[in-house]
Amino acid sequence: METLQRIERFTLVQKLTVLVNRYEIRAIDDAGAQGALLAVAQQKRAAFREQVTFYADEARTTALFSFRARQSLDAGATYDVLDAGGRPIGSFRKDFGKSLLRSTWHLDAEGVKAVGSERSAGVAVARRLWDLTPIADFLPSPFVFHFDFLDTAGQPVLTSERRRSLGDSYLVTVPGGQVDGRVAAAMAVALDALQAR
Repeated sequence: METLQRIERFTLVQKLTVLVNRYEIRAIDDAGAQGALLAVAQQKRAAFREQVTFYADEARTTALFSFRARQSLDAGATYDVLDAGGRPIGSFRKDFGKSLLRSTWHLDAEGVKAVGSERSAGVAVARRLWDLTPIADFLPSPFVFHFDFLDTAGQPVLTSERRRSLGDSYLVTVPGGQVDGRVAAAMAVALDALQAR
């Protein structure tokens, strides 16, 4: 677990399943190759109150951390990131107004307050237009989109870059390990799992 807390780069890959959204978080080496499994996240689909739990392995026997919505069925809900003992270690929320044209999130963690938004305004608009087409329900999104989180001084503290692949796959970077890796992993999963909300 200590490795995930201070990690600076990892991959997030969604595994396709019928009843749940499942994600693998893996270390990544300097050459970009995936390494050790750091956590497995699981989200029930159509849950009344959003909650995602991160486990130490595929068997899901040991919970490492989680995030959950403070409110039920709220487009602007705040999500608390909790350690294995249920203590808060960070939070995030979607800025509903700004997200109408360009998805924007607020992230709070120990010593860090940041705002993240889609890097490209053009891709953000094109993605929304794609989602309105009838084929969007049957085909994966053709768009590669990235999020950049900047602190109050304008410095990057977290980036999530979607890779081209059949399933959803992301490269997540935490420059200098400024954000607890558990909070970064929770935010990265939320950018995929909660994006349409």
